[in-house]
Amino acid sequence: MSRPTGERGRTLAEVAAVFLKLGVIGFGGPAAHIAMMREELVRRRGWVSDERFVDLMGATNLIPGPNSTELAIHLGHERARGRGLVVAGVCFILPAFAVVLALAWAYVRHGQAPAAEGLLYGIKPVVVAIVVWALAGLLRTAVKGPLTAVVAAAAFAAYLLGVDELLVLAAGGLLVTAVRTLPARPPGGGTGGLGGIALLPAGPYLPDPTGGQLAQLFLTFLKIGSVLYGSGYVLLAFLEGDFAERLGWITRTQLLDAVSIGQVTPGPVFTTATFLGYVIAGLPGAVLATVGIFAPSFAFVALLTRIVDRIRDRVWSSAFLDGVNATALALMAGVTVELAGEAFVDPLTVGLAGAALLLQWRTRLNTAWFIAAAAAVGLVRALVTG
Repeated sequence: MSRPTGERGRTLAEVAAVFLKLGVIGFGGPAAHIAMMREELVRRRGWVSDERFVDLMGATNLIPGPNSTELAIHLGHERARGRGLVVAGVCFILPAFAVVLALAWAYVRHGQAPAAEGLLYGIKPVVVAIVVWALAGLLRTAVKGPLTAVVAAAAFAAYLLGVDELLVLAAGGLLVTAVRTLPARPPGGGTGGLGGIALLPAGPYLPDPTGGQLAQLFLTFLKIGSVLYGSGYVLLAFLEGDFAERLGWITRTQLLDAVSIGQVTPGPVFTTATFLGYVIAGLPGAVLATVGIFAPSFAFVALLTRIVDRIRDRVWSSAFLDGVNATALALMAGVTVELAGEAFVDPLTVGLAGAALLLQWRTRLNTAWFIAAAAAVGLVRALVTG
């Protein structure tokens, strides 16, 4: 039964407001984004249960693209169906797009982007605390018994040893599937329909520096968004191969600056594309690059919404999803360890993280206040010491 028009409008406005806020405060990369979404949408608003949240988190790990953005898109669909899917994704991306676009303009005009070290000094340890609290809350939901506990521990160790994230994720899902279904595997069973998503090929090289260059820019980012699994380091390899080596449109220094901007601004790291698009072709390039790299995520999630419920209805696919969920949580923990190594540089940063953990335990304050306070502490320290 469909909702009345006025109620649908209010729901869409709520979706837009929530994901705009998450896009503004979403420092720290995918693990932090997921933690903030869980805090906002599970703990505070009750849009979905922890069980459903973990299933959506695991399912988005099975498709290419930026996982936290895809989770936002899927959560928007959970709340407001097709329109919510689009609104949530656009609103989560939009603040990062605007910030990165401004930094790209400053970079092109002045040769360097404004520094953000002082801001991040305070934010990073608080982000670590937010992620740790989310991990603790999701642990019982994602790790359902001894088997998934062993798989999660092995995945955590493998990640820290440098094993590719996609291999770890696939191995975790397949191991749990094999153990649970081995005694009663149906005859003629295959791996089913999750592996059948076609990947877009690279577009042909178009040497024309005007409209042809913009078309090539768009098609190249569309290809990257369609095939990319893994971390920001994998994104770096794709961007270097296509834009620095094959097309020769940017230098390696510009590429590293772009990736750095994507890391230190809030929202999806994939807005690195916005920066490079502006450097290469101004505002049209920034818009086309952003649309190109994120458009596949909307398409993949739209397809995923049709099958995610069916995954739970079958023994083998449900087992696979349980393995993926446990492994994804372990990978999130591994990323958190790395974040902590970067964030905890002195007693003050440790104290900020401790205070954030204590406040999450004893209060129901919105994590946006933690981010704002941490940013203020970082800026004050930068002014005093700089």
